[in-house]
Amino acid sequence: MSAISGSEDRTYPPSLENATSRKSQYECNVLEKEREDVPATVVSEVSDELDYPDGGFRAWLVIFGAACVTFSTFGYVNTWGSFQAYYEETLLAGTSASTIAWIGSIQYSLCFLPSLFIGRLFDLGYFRVPFLSSSALLIVCTFLIPECTAYWQILLCQGLGIGIACGIVFGPTMAIAGHWFKKRRATALGLISIGSSTGGTLYPIIFGQLVPKIGFAWTMRVFGFLLLGALAFANLVLRRRLPPKNVTGGLMNLRQFRNPAFSLYTAAGFICFLGLYTVLSFINASAPTQGVSSNLVPYMVALGNTGSAVGRLITGMLGDKYGIMNIMIPFTFMASLFTYIWPFAYGNGPVVTITILYGVSSGAFVGLIAGPTMSMGPVEDVGRRTGMYFTITAFGALAGPPISGAIASATGSYKPVGIYAGSSILVGIIFLLWSRYCVLEGWKGRV
Repeated sequence: MSAISGSEDRTYPPSLENATSRKSQYECNVLEKEREDVPATVVSEVSDELDYPDGGFRAWLVIFGAACVTFSTFGYVNTWGSFQAYYEETLLAGTSASTIAWIGSIQYSLCFLPSLFIGRLFDLGYFRVPFLSSSALLIVCTFLIPECTAYWQILLCQGLGIGIACGIVFGPTMAIAGHWFKKRRATALGLISIGSSTGGTLYPIIFGQLVPKIGFAWTMRVFGFLLLGALAFANLVLRRRLPPKNVTGGLMNLRQFRNPAFSLYTAAGFICFLGLYTVLSFINASAPTQGVSSNLVPYMVALGNTGSAVGRLITGMLGDKYGIMNIMIPFTFMASLFTYIWPFAYGNGPVVTITILYGVSSGAFVGLIAGPTMSMGPVEDVGRRTGMYFTITAFGALAGPPISGAIASATGSYKPVGIYAGSSILVGIIFLLWSRYCVLEGWKGRV
């Protein structure tokens, strides 16, 4: 079957909508109950696609505002490799790499963890107040980081404070995109995720250039002003298109896990995140041991994120044409191969090449990650559904970098780290393939 049973919008025939007899009302209730108990796997071809703008000034303005959100959240958090190396060398010198990595992993996992709660609030219509207050928290914590002098202070401010703020800001962003785009959803998601890559490229360059010139404190203040501008614009333009609806099921819709495709896709995300961000987390720290010149080391994270921007844009356009999972799986497989190769490369040319290619290939997974979850059920439940997915996968993001750091500390080498991380991604790909098989009930088809 090329399409998934169910529909994103619960639209019934006029005969049902206008029914006044007890029998017709009963049939309506039965149909509604069936749709609630049996989650859709993907979007049906017979859906109200004309209800989605799929373009126009207002819709693209929303996408640009959403890109400002990913610039301010994942783009910022993806700079962690620069902070990891700086903290190891200066501010937290003498602290193990694994201990320092907990700050970055907590920060990154909290970008996902609040999604369950925030997604539910979004479905109920609560968006503006959480979004604005968390934007303010993100900016304030950034200005406070240079005032921290101890590990626990940085953990509290950069790990917990920025992480929670990013999670609440990012949580409803993909759901909003799901309100405005359907046919061109993969392209829209790719464009949104370019904000993350742009931030992940720009912030490390600013960090590498400004820290030696104006110091760490003023560099963080520059970050704060950048966030202020981007988040102010996002607060002005982002808005939901569809009215809120209190769908049944409370905070978690456990019936969604009756859908094997969704359950397997969630497991795939958790496992992939155990290794997916290892390269970007440790590339700046590992580069000096791989013969990379000292003047190039501060820009390794930026190079990886530049490649990621290219990968997200390309795979977004390809996803609309060939299917999101059909594009995500082979690109993520290539990311696992480059993760294996990364610690064995030596010299400027090979390490830079691997870093960029890793960025291009990993960009597909992180850029398109929300697409399948949006299509695995009705649109009025999209916030809760994506929230459940992101909350579960957050634990993979939380554990991944510290495990990699512990392996590096125990072995004194990044080669075992590359093997661990590459293998984690590879196992995740097996679950992605299994999920795709459940969607199509076979191997052939577009999904």
